[in-house]
Amino acid sequence: MRRRPHLFAELAPSDAAVLTSHGSVRSYPANTVLITEGDQVGSLYVLLEGRVKVFASDDAGREVILSILGPGEYFGELSLVDEAPRSASVMSLTPVKLMVITQSQVRQCLTENTELAFNLIRALTREVRVLTDNIKTFALMDVYGRVTQTLLDLAVEKDGKLVIEPRLTHQDIANMVGASREMVSRILKELVTGNYVSVDKRSMTINEKLPAAW
Repeated sequence: MRRRPHLFAELAPSDAAVLTSHGSVRSYPANTVLITEGDQVGSLYVLLEGRVKVFASDDAGREVILSILGPGEYFGELSLVDEAPRSASVMSLTPVKLMVITQSQVRQCLTENTELAFNLIRALTREVRVLTDNIKTFALMDVYGRVTQTLLDLAVEKDGKLVIEPRLTHQDIANMVGASREMVSRILKELVTGNYVSVDKRSMTINEKLPAAW
């Protein structure tokens, strides 16, 4: 699962400054539901600190995790464009700090700055390309391939190692790759046994190149 592009990486520093000057900073503890699927309120959220998960669920409580987002990434942008209800829920995995920009504030920015509007469209276009690649991954890879690709996409280099923080549960990973928790647990157990991956209470570390096949 490829990571979506960082919004601020797609914008010129002056454009990013214009956008954020209209927003407000808010902080929330871990395990806080920030957006609920079906909500009508429209705002753009930019993550400054921490991580969140974007997920959808059905009436039976089954959940699929659509993405894990970190600093510089954003969510809530679709409702700014089509004004439809929220298509997914978002919950903080760690304490988070967010820049919240309302729909009216974003529209004011775009009306006053056509270059910003173009750059924002470009950022959203690249996001569509990422989603397309993720669909290809799900369609063409087996469960092992989806698990290892997801681990690599979530990992961040830290002190020369690839680290995933906070550590996701086996069920979280299963919800991301469309597999059973039992299958994911078997795969991770073998990766840990082979010392390809190590796990502690807070994180998961990729120690060396993961095998191409299970």
